[in-house]
Amino acid sequence: LRHTKPKFNNVKSKKASSFHEFARSTNDAWDIDDEEDEEFLGTFNTTSSIQNQVPTIYIYLSVITSYFYLCAPHSVRSTLQKQQSLPVRPIIPLVARISDQNASGAPPMTVREKSRLDKFRQLLASPNTDLEELRKHSWSGIPREVRPITWRLLSGYLPANKERRELVLKRKREEYFRFIEQYYHSRTDEHYKDTYRQIHIDIPRTNPLIPLFQQPAVQEVFERILFIWAIRHPASGYVQGINDLVTPFFVVFLSEFVTEDMENFEVAALPLETQRNIEADSFWCMSKLLDGIQDNYTFAQPGIQNKVKALEELVSRIDEDIHNHFKRYEVEYLQFAFRWMNNLLMRELPLRCTIRLWDTYQAEAEGFSHFHLYVCAAFLIEWRKEILSMVDFQGLLMLLQNLPTIHWGNEEVGLLLAEAYRLKYMFADAPSHYKR
Repeated sequence: LRHTKPKFNNVKSKKASSFHEFARSTNDAWDIDDEEDEEFLGTFNTTSSIQNQVPTIYIYLSVITSYFYLCAPHSVRSTLQKQQSLPVRPIIPLVARISDQNASGAPPMTVREKSRLDKFRQLLASPNTDLEELRKHSWSGIPREVRPITWRLLSGYLPANKERRELVLKRKREEYFRFIEQYYHSRTDEHYKDTYRQIHIDIPRTNPLIPLFQQPAVQEVFERILFIWAIRHPASGYVQGINDLVTPFFVVFLSEFVTEDMENFEVAALPLETQRNIEADSFWCMSKLLDGIQDNYTFAQPGIQNKVKALEELVSRIDEDIHNHFKRYEVEYLQFAFRWMNNLLMRELPLRCTIRLWDTYQAEAEGFSHFHLYVCAAFLIEWRKEILSMVDFQGLLMLLQNLPTIHWGNEEVGLLLAEAYRLKYMFADAPSHYKR
């Protein structure tokens, strides 16, 4: 949640008088008492209990409460105080496996799946790939075998012209490593050390339950990507939450070289050039994504504030029962939906589901910035029965911060996206329909 830009002072002890100060004076869901945590992170044990590793929702709830308690009128503060006494219980890991249903070891490909794969290969082999046709086929999911090149094309990183692709890849990869040579040494400079320090703290907390992401070689890749991005985007600098957005790209581009047991694969065993290519491609594709949602991470994070408000207005029209239920128990949308917007639902879904979701986001016009709103609305409504069964503030917040998606796969994501598309079709071009 905190912006880390050069020369920020430590403001943890100050009263937050605005959304931005709240964001600056608090940390990510895992981020409390960084100074004490750093020693712990140096000896992070991936086999220790889940409860000890990632008490995410409980810390996060208390962080969000801090903001509301400071900014809310006196009439609602007593309700916010209730949130601080939420009971602690272990978190279910959100990532059972990285691999999707088409990964090695899955059942043989069906006739329909083979036909889809052939169609993708035909499009990709064309001298000039029809990007509109590629988007149309990608909307319902991209076969694992062609996902890396398809993501590079849909993100705008690679050109549609097949002959130019190799040249563009070579040039962009070299450009990224020139940035490393030019900027990365400055991470210890007074001007940038706070930014680098926050990145260094956050990286071990990115997907802490997957051994792949605890490897030093992988953590160093993430540190370089995030630091270079922050240096090149001074309007926002590094903001917690951006670290999550590297993960899907890294996993997808790694999947070109690893087909089995990716969770435990030793990345350092790959040829150095392959490692460098995965890193550079992850940087550029993440940068393309962030270009479309950068107002989520600039001063005071206006993009997120606006999206949370839009979600509230949309839900008030499409499911008045849920909306009124939240009002009755004084649940604020920001208390759960901030993370949905800041992390693009990555903390709510298994990684395999995020990758499938991003197939559609990259195929959909303004997928990450606009369509995501409708996905969040559909996601909320998915839990309608459970939400309405909760008749107290604590129960609602516990549910909303720990939704049981661990067993979700492509089928559940497909249904979620279909409902989101229906909502977008009904409301996107008529915003007055969801505004009171």
